Amino acid sequence: MSSIFNGRSLALACVAASLTLVAACQSGRPAAPAASSAALPTMERVALGASGCWFKSGDAAFKAYRLAPELNSFSGRPRILIVPRKSPESRPLAVVEAEGQPARLQAFGPLMSEPVGTRIAADVRRWPPAAKAAADPTIFGNATFRVATLSLPSFPCLSQG
Repeated sequence: MSSIFNGRSLALACVAASLTLVAACQSGRPAAPAASSAALPTMERVALGASGCWFKSGDAAFKAYRLAPELNSFSGRPRILIVPRKSPESRPLAVVEAEGQPARLQAFGPLMSEPVGTRIAADVRRWPPAAKAAADPTIFGNATFRVATLSLPSFPCLSQG
């Protein structure tokens, strides 16, 4: 009887040891940032906000321009372009792009030094930010701000005019 008991104990010890070894071999993977903080989802939200608040709303400040989203970027920098309405193939007047995870946003172009550039920067600063701030600073012209994760697709527009 004691040999059966010793055999079971030995078997249990072997199972426990093998489970310990298997667990030790597993690589600990760091938790990835939320998918919504990556460049593409961030720029998708910015593009939706820009389309709705600046162009589809009939905002007078953006009547002379057209939105040209370039979200399928192989460079890892999805972006939106603001181009002249009557000449969409010409050089962009403003570019808003994101890169990395968490996303770092940048806006540049001649339109950013115009009065409407202040509006672009203020709106884009608020769209994706709405919930929790991420730890990564974002460069926007000469200003730095933080990207945040947006819980709900809500795009409050600044007052038009």
